[in-house]
Amino acid sequence: MSFVERLPRQVTVVEVGPRDGLQNEAQPVPTELKVAFIERLADAGFPVIEVTSFVSPKAVPQLADAEEVMRRIARRPGTRYLALVPNERGLERALAAGCDAIALFTAASEAFSQANVRASIEETFGRFRPVAERAQAAGLWIRGYVSTAFHCPYSGPVDPQQVLSMADRLFSLGCHEVALADTIGRATPRDVDRLLALATRAFEPSRLALHFHDTAGLALANVMIGLDYGITVFDASAGGLGGCPFAPGAPGNLATERLLALLEGLGIETGVDREAVAAAVAELREAVPGIGARAC
Repeated sequence: MSFVERLPRQVTVVEVGPRDGLQNEAQPVPTELKVAFIERLADAGFPVIEVTSFVSPKAVPQLADAEEVMRRIARRPGTRYLALVPNERGLERALAAGCDAIALFTAASEAFSQANVRASIEETFGRFRPVAERAQAAGLWIRGYVSTAFHCPYSGPVDPQQVLSMADRLFSLGCHEVALADTIGRATPRDVDRLLALATRAFEPSRLALHFHDTAGLALANVMIGLDYGITVFDASAGGLGGCPFAPGAPGNLATERLLALLEGLGIETGVDREAVAAAVAELREAVPGIGARAC
């Protein structure tokens, strides 16, 4: 069987631009434009859109309007609207805004955890436990993120066993899916192969997702490795918007349009209209000149 014949027939693309993209912009994007952007992306056919984050507005002022965005979007049947939740206060805000899918985020690097949330990894899991319990009781779908799954901007290469430990703890909390994130875009195909060789033996590949940044131009090559291991969920950001404001050297996510072009070329179905995604990005950039200037 050839490489292409081994690939999955269908892949889920998780659109993270409205959250992971816009959080890194120097200029705030008006709420009405965020809502319009999300609705255009939903119309393009995404099954999952990461729309905002219920973190402290002081930490991420660009997403201070999380409640209003979540309340105002016209929800499309078949689309899951995901929001990051860091603690019980964030969950309360998310529930009050009608959120039915949340994401918990930790790191495989202690140094990054301290820089990102000013807490140790152990402290973050202490915060997560009551959040996960309440979320499950409320019937919410829960995703987990392991940041710096390959390299940390502060401490260098990350031990794959540490990544597996974090993923296992997130699954134990009740996460339905865990995304392994190349937070600074330093992962190479060899790095991805090394981690997935272990991760896909420890967990069902269908429960894992990959989140790549394209800092070094290797994101699509890394996606190919993921596909070969049976991963069928990949994150991407429309227009390549964003990155992580707490991770030096992480200016741009993998562009959704590039990912869709690759998958289409491989004959893999996504259900997403690539031209509609490009139109949504063009509309946003026309309304907010200069947006995405930091993306690469």
